[in-house]
Parts: sequence; C-alpha cells; structure tokens
Amino acid sequence: KYLPAHAVPLKSIVLTQTPESLAVSPGDRVTINCKASSSVSTSYMAWYQQKSGQAPKLLIHSASTRPSGVPDRFSGSGSGTDFTFTISRAEVDDAGDYYCQQAQSSPPTVIQTSTKTFVPVLLLDVTAVSYPLPEQASVGQILAPTIITIQATHQLTNG
Repeated sequence: KYLPAHAVPLKSIVLTQTPESLAVSPGDRVTINCKASSSVSTSYMAWYQQKSGQAPKLLIHSASTRPSGVPDRFSGSGSGTDFTFTISRAEVDDAGDYYCQQAQSSPPTVIQTSTKTFVPVLLLDVTAVSYPLPEQASVGQILAPTIITIQATHQLTNG
C-alpha cells in the first residue's frame, strides 16, 4: 500500500551559517556565509532581519534581489550551496537577528552550532533557518546563534 504524496518525507536541506563570531564597528563591512547541504535554486534563497518584538523583515530574496525600500548597503550573492549576505557599511541601527532562509525543501530543519558570547555592546545575532518563516519556526529548530558585535564607542561605559 502506497503512502499519499504528502506523507512521504522529503530530504531536508540543512543550512549552516558562518562566522561563529565577528566583532565589527560602525562603518565596517559585515559578511555572513550560508552553506546548504544540497543545492538550492537562487529563486528560493532569502535573508531576513528581525528585531526584538518585531516581525522579520525581508532584506534579500532570490539570493540577490533587494525589495523596494531596503538600503543598498545590504546585498546578497551566491548560488548552488554557497550564499553570502553582506552589509557594506554597518550602522548601529542594523542590530538584530539575521536569518538565512531556503524555501526549496520541507520540512524545516536547522543545524547551527556556535558559542554564544555576551558583551556589553549592541549585537547582531545570525541564525540559519529553513522554510517556513522565522517566526513560525519552533524553539527546538533554532539553536545557539552566531553573535556579531557592533562596537558603538559612544555607548560603552567604564567599569
């Protein structure tokens, strides 16, 4: 007896993001790499920014296309299994969670291992997720995020 098509498990595409940790200052160039366990069509690769208490914001779709209104300091590139997200000139306001997303395969899976470091400056958290959108991913699917520190000198205090 055959299983209905929707009951047949599909091979999941696992996304892994690097670097594990990177300290930058405002004005610096930030590069985030996303590696897929198998090839992803550029049509199905996207990058999101999520700030605390807000819905994710689409920054890049189709691997390299910026939606209207997204600043040109954000860019994406890549194909196949290797994709890159770049912030050409980081700003303090860029602090938030950045998600690499593929919408080619389901069910969603995430493999992201890194060490979380706490520092007294603004942070960019970078976590890899798969389809569906980040706010729909369960807690168990998002593991320790990469931390990118944006060092805002005027916000640092002694002691």
